[in-house]
Amino acid sequence: MVDPPRDEVPQAVQDAFNAHIRIIIITGDNEITARAIAKNIGLVNADNSVPEIINQQKLGTMSDEEIKKSLLQRTLVFSRVSPDDKLKIVTLLKEMGEVVAVTGDGVNDTLSLKKADIGVAMGQTGSKVDQEAAAMVLLNDDFSTIVKAIKEGRTVFNNISKNVVATLASNTA
Repeated sequence: MVDPPRDEVPQAVQDAFNAHIRIIIITGDNEITARAIAKNIGLVNADNSVPEIINQQKLGTMSDEEIKKSLLQRTLVFSRVSPDDKLKIVTLLKEMGEVVAVTGDGVNDTLSLKKADIGVAMGQTGSKVDQEAAAMVLLNDDFSTIVKAIKEGRTVFNNISKNVVATLASNTA
């Protein structure tokens, strides 16, 4: 069975990196599958090396501080993790002061979607439970849509900031 990534995903991953967005894969899939997915979408460190892969066994032996240290990397892959592990990782990222977006399509993602700053559920393939738990539902199930939305949101924020400064400056005079 092969479920290749969509053609636009590798470019979206590069666009995310250029926008200083870190991508972490947290999956229930096995380590070999997770590594192949990371490689196929261009999810690599700055030196073009494959990201560190932490499986459930290794994760279970790591302290919260060790996990936080690993989470500082540009990219990271967690494989064979449980829903509780996903929730723990999201919680640790938030404790580190990160703004966390989580994508999910199965019932096992519900807790993480709720805990994240913004939960993004898949509209076509996602479960109804995930869609109810998420703050946003992607109607096209396309990762590149998230990157485009972030870019658009940053543009809107910058334009509003410029407008507020210009208004304050002209009204002060």
